[in-house]
Amino acid sequence: MLVGSASFWEGIDMPGDALQCVLIDKLPFPPPNDPLVEARVRQLRAQGRNPFDAYFVAEAAISLKQGAGRLIRTETDRGLLVICDPRVQKMGYGKRLLAALPPMGSIADEPAAVDWLAMLAKGH
Repeated sequence: MLVGSASFWEGIDMPGDALQCVLIDKLPFPPPNDPLVEARVRQLRAQGRNPFDAYFVAEAAISLKQGAGRLIRTETDRGLLVICDPRVQKMGYGKRLLAALPPMGSIADEPAAVDWLAMLAKGH
């Protein structure tokens, strides 16, 4: 299991059985008070665009894909990606974020996830 800050989302390579679960506690939106983010928001507003849709969701989708990418490094890698943030299911933009991920199955509850991890640990 990999638990870490956003700095772990890029550059770490743990193929095979070394990593079987990535837990994402909250959706990786850019920090709104960062000066570069503020400048990008101003630019988008000046263009008449919605900064949340055009920038925040797009950047979160890229970061989420990078986070998921820590789990699957080769064609034979398998693992469990856990997204704990309920917004991914409750908010309209959640579908857009999930669509950015590589194709993968979905497990809706904790008992099924635990069973899947146990099966994975046995090498099935």
